[in-house]
Amino acid sequence: MLAVLNRIWRCVLLALPKSGRTCIWLLKIILPISFIVRLLDYSGVLGVISTHVEPVFAILGLPGETAIVFLTSIFSPLYAPIALISSMTLGVREATILSIMCLVSHNLIIESSVQAKTGSNFWMMITLRLLSSLFIAFILNIVMPHGDCAIVGTGVGTELDAELGDILLSWITGSTNVIITIIVIVTSLMILHYILEEFRLMRGISSVLSPLMKLFGLSGDSAFLWLVGNLVGLAYGGAIMVEQVEQKKLTLKDGNLLNYHLAISHSLLEDTLIFVAIGIPALWIISSRLLFAAIVVWCRRLIKHRRREDSCLPIL
Repeated sequence: MLAVLNRIWRCVLLALPKSGRTCIWLLKIILPISFIVRLLDYSGVLGVISTHVEPVFAILGLPGETAIVFLTSIFSPLYAPIALISSMTLGVREATILSIMCLVSHNLIIESSVQAKTGSNFWMMITLRLLSSLFIAFILNIVMPHGDCAIVGTGVGTELDAELGDILLSWITGSTNVIITIIVIVTSLMILHYILEEFRLMRGISSVLSPLMKLFGLSGDSAFLWLVGNLVGLAYGGAIMVEQVEQKKLTLKDGNLLNYHLAISHSLLEDTLIFVAIGIPALWIISSRLLFAAIVVWCRRLIKHRRREDSCLPIL
């Protein structure tokens, strides 16, 4: 028993420095961006931008005012758009389409920065997620049934005349919660990762999830990171993802392919639960994201395969 505890303690000591560096890196990105978004919202810039994209949202079957929700989600975690959705009066069908758009394209800068450290191009990930959210919404607007009279949201408007001091206080309070959350989750994940490696449990996890990875078009080595990405998301799981790539346990090629999947479908546990809490059907959230994530990966593989074939053709 003492030997087991010593091995676990050694894992903790190994994990702490790396988790500390990752936390600092994440906070350097998260805190300035969250502050800028608060100021843009306060100044009305986001509202002005939303008026110019309202015609696009009409094509997606959404009211024009929902554009501000999507724009907010691009620059922030999901809790901000959820608060906005809750303040509106939307049908379940509209709220579901809007929610899935936010699920695909939320927190873009931070999460794409994490993906850029694990084999993917930063701008490619941002472009992929933005276009995918619009395309998925377009398809859902076609296939989702009409006629549901259920309502999501309270219809009570959000506070628009808050003083700048209140905005700053709110940012400081929210940032404190973010700092604590990041430290706890990233450190816990890094320790768990080292414990799984120390006791050789990683191979077992990979073998159990291997058939699912094949279905998604991913390598078996991606199994553990796929699990991490869908349990805690890209931002919090980034430490483990970077660690795996740095230790050559996942190639940059496989890491890039996994990022194409996670760009569409990640944090299935937490994100699904918080949207279900406001009345969004879990079946639509989970099935649409997993389906389109698989489609994106297989399309990516097909494109790469075609390029290889073309490069092998003789020059006439």
